[in-house]
Amino acid sequence: MRFLGWSFAVLLVALTIWLPTLFHDKAEYSEQVVSEVVVTVPTITEVPNFNDFADVRDKKQAFFGYLAPIVKAENAKIEAERNSALELENITKNGTKLTKQQRQQLETIASRYNVEVDYDDLEATFGVLMRRVDVVPEALVLVQAANESGWGTSRFALDALNFFGQWCFSPGCGLVPDSRVDGMNHEVRKFDSVNASVRSYLRNINTHPAYFDLRRLRAERRSAGADVRALDLTPGLLSYSERGEDYIHELNSMIRVNRPIIVDVLEPNLNSAPE
Repeated sequence: MRFLGWSFAVLLVALTIWLPTLFHDKAEYSEQVVSEVVVTVPTITEVPNFNDFADVRDKKQAFFGYLAPIVKAENAKIEAERNSALELENITKNGTKLTKQQRQQLETIASRYNVEVDYDDLEATFGVLMRRVDVVPEALVLVQAANESGWGTSRFALDALNFFGQWCFSPGCGLVPDSRVDGMNHEVRKFDSVNASVRSYLRNINTHPAYFDLRRLRAERRSAGADVRALDLTPGLLSYSERGEDYIHELNSMIRVNRPIIVDVLEPNLNSAPE
């Protein structure tokens, strides 16, 4: 009976997610290519009612299953950019000068990640670039989204498609928090799609000075030839919440508790977790 109930729940979420995009006049599709593998995901503009799930595990699995394809597609795009940057770096290491087209490619990637290209010191340029152009473990993205959006049930997730509590500072750019202190002018940013929310979050993690420590920890794991796991990077998120260490402890606990569900969603045929 539990299997049948879960199957129905999955079908319900699938219909809630996919039908609006199939029949919406403005439905869009994005394609990212990594090693000639095309990752295609629809542009999602609807959020299911996750409170419809009476079973907590079913609710969590539906939430993770809803966001995971978007997170994986956005990470695939970053991975493609990283591979391109690595190829350009390897060319310069051999003492070969970049062609005009290659310079334009480098400048385009660097611009996306707020890196200034110094052709007199390309080693330093690539040092900064490779710290920034890198994926964020899906488990970490999914758990932060769950934490910041109340498992997809917050006003900001439902009305602004904002799953990560990201702020903006122009009047009308988002929703005014009910708890905003007098004198503050921030709003919770409104997005056109869930995809855009995930993309903005990843860019924020990869470029904002507040998360330099996360990028440093990730780069150290890379240099050591080790896997980059969610639990390795949470210490670099101290500035994400005013709660500081308590926030990090909560994220770590959520990663550990939800590990089996995340594995089922990301790699249903594996028994080991991508922490």
